[in-house]
Amino acid sequence: MKNDDNSLKLMVRGFDAFIAMVVGGLFFWCLDGLDFSYGNDYPLLIVAGALLLPAVGEALGLYRPWRGRSIFSMFGTYIVCWSVTLLLLSSVLVVAQSSHVYSRLWMGLSALGVLIIGLFSRGLLYGYLRHLRSRGRNLKTVLLIGLPGGVQHVRERLDSLSFAGYRVGRSVCREDSFEVVKEVVELAHVSAFERDFDEVWLSYPLSHGDLVKTLADLLVAVPVDVRYFPDLSDVRLLNHRVAQVADMFSIDLNYCPLRGASRFVKGVEDRLLALLLLVVFLPFMGVAAISIWLTMKRPILFKQYRHGLDGERVKIYKFRTMRLHDDGQEQTCQAQFGDPRVTRLGRWLRRTSLDELPQLYNVLQGRMSLVGPRPHAVDHNALYKDLIGSYMQRHRVKPGITGWAQVHGLRGIIEDVADMERRVEYDLYYIKNWSLGLDFKILLLTVLRGFLNNKP
Repeated sequence: MKNDDNSLKLMVRGFDAFIAMVVGGLFFWCLDGLDFSYGNDYPLLIVAGALLLPAVGEALGLYRPWRGRSIFSMFGTYIVCWSVTLLLLSSVLVVAQSSHVYSRLWMGLSALGVLIIGLFSRGLLYGYLRHLRSRGRNLKTVLLIGLPGGVQHVRERLDSLSFAGYRVGRSVCREDSFEVVKEVVELAHVSAFERDFDEVWLSYPLSHGDLVKTLADLLVAVPVDVRYFPDLSDVRLLNHRVAQVADMFSIDLNYCPLRGASRFVKGVEDRLLALLLLVVFLPFMGVAAISIWLTMKRPILFKQYRHGLDGERVKIYKFRTMRLHDDGQEQTCQAQFGDPRVTRLGRWLRRTSLDELPQLYNVLQGRMSLVGPRPHAVDHNALYKDLIGSYMQRHRVKPGITGWAQVHGLRGIIEDVADMERRVEYDLYYIKNWSLGLDFKILLLTVLRGFLNNKP
């Protein structure tokens, strides 16, 4: 489901850029009777506008999933993005004192053509997706938890709005609160990584606030969106974060702040800085690779699957620091101080954190970030998700090469549960308070005191 959404997002972004180029070029060709003495400058402005429109749209949430959203809301967002793009292009032309170069008629017709085609194409795609979803395709599966009356109400609304793109996969529908909590505990344990639903919806009256709080605490162990659908007919909510889904209002109980414009900005930051760091450290990486090959032969890289964004499995890369061995254990055995498996070269690479440099490739792949919670071994996640209630919230963002916990000295050997709890608290603080400034602060602290560490 996620791959389908991402493919649609990329397709729409590409279509917006393509339409901007085609419309601009078409009017340039049709208006050949005008004075185009500066004709060589027009293609540059056309390409700039075609690239700027999707960039502005990404920043303003134009390419967020349309599922459950009103078509008028989508049209309004597109008009805002179109207006901001025109404003930015006009400002650049005025500052560069080159606005006189371009025909006002051409600019007006091109801008209007992009607006009309953009709105029309979105209307067609919106209708097509509604048609697909009404036929049972491109649906998100919901785990519904609530009282029988509330569950039945949500089911009926989804059945009447089949085009919204949601379906109830299964439900926990009991009057007895103790039985509900017991069943959700079992679901949270099983569904941390493997699940057959995309979201969790709670449907309880406001009088069951204590139960909703208990369930929300339990569902922290599952890295999916949790929505609460209360009966708000006689209640007026002020200054609360609510979302409109399938023509109903929900209060998002477990919402990741790094979405939309924030995720786009962080993605640009990651790729630009990772590319720069890769160029800077490439000589060191080459020396490290040759040294490993001379002392330990191949493989040069250590590859291992970890859990990334939303608990998905990703393969990460490090320079190999240990001799080849088979300890006969399925569980990860962390390196200890004086561990005989670690070579002399490997010990130096680990102490200086140079063994982490190949993960810059993971960042360029989009599977990791420069800054974020460190990815732990798969079996460690399976252990600590049951011991620390909020542990799985670390997976609401991409894992990082360095993080808020690491620059505070929380790295290396995990001695007990309390040690992991401290790391999780730092990770959650980072997720909750993310900003570009905090990322740069962590990167600076990594340079100043993060390279030398207590890794064995």
